[in-house]
Amino acid sequence: MPAGLAQTWFSYHPIAAELARHYRVIIVDIRGMGSSDKPATGYDKKTMARDIYELLGHLGLEKASLLGHDIGGMVASSFGFNYPQATEKLILADGAHPSEGMRQMPLLPAPGAFTGKMNGQQPYVWWMAFNQVKELPEQLLAGRFEFLLNYLFRYVMLDESKMTDFDRAVYAAVYNQPENIRAANAWYQALEQDIADANTYGRLSMPVLGIGSHVSYSYLQMSLPYVAENVEVVGILDSGHYMFEEKPEQVLAAVLSFLQPAAG
Repeated sequence: MPAGLAQTWFSYHPIAAELARHYRVIIVDIRGMGSSDKPATGYDKKTMARDIYELLGHLGLEKASLLGHDIGGMVASSFGFNYPQATEKLILADGAHPSEGMRQMPLLPAPGAFTGKMNGQQPYVWWMAFNQVKELPEQLLAGRFEFLLNYLFRYVMLDESKMTDFDRAVYAAVYNQPENIRAANAWYQALEQDIADANTYGRLSMPVLGIGSHVSYSYLQMSLPYVAENVEVVGILDSGHYMFEEKPEQVLAAVLSFLQPAAG
């Protein structure tokens, strides 16, 4: 289970204990995240998926179901494309594989759409461009990443109070380090390679569940059927992007229902 931008493996704590009552749960800090290595290269999602595949081999696991959120959803998608024989089921929470559609993301927000909360129909994700810049973000943010964290939580959550002060302190302590900022930005700087890789893939054949908050549900509903043969999309429309914190019960209900063996 890989996480996404501005978080670490710790983001799964609202749902991990309940999932662990039913399944073996392995939560991963992906390349460049948390305490994982932060090499100079290898942040394309195909390489990061290989990291997960090699981890499964190290643990003696031939097959697994993956749940990925945000950037973690990109990595989980790549795992499904590149290692279908090792993928039981795939769950993508507010994140899917980068595609050519990203080139249509606006430089300027739609009129009236850039307010204190992200507009679910016309989302403006300016940080995806900011993170393309090399060296400057870590100079600006090192030691003060909590300002960006607090902005993001306020902007993309419907109820930012569900992200506790302790949660924020955990993430700030990690991302205050220049190397962590540089590595996290590298996930975005690899998007060009990710798009090129996507153009070589066929369709996902394993069962795929998309879980979309109010900012991503429409996108997942539109995009996932193009890349997956057996897909279901569930909307948690009363939640912002950080669904694990805002609506853990609804996430758990969707995940457990999807993972349970088919009757028969």
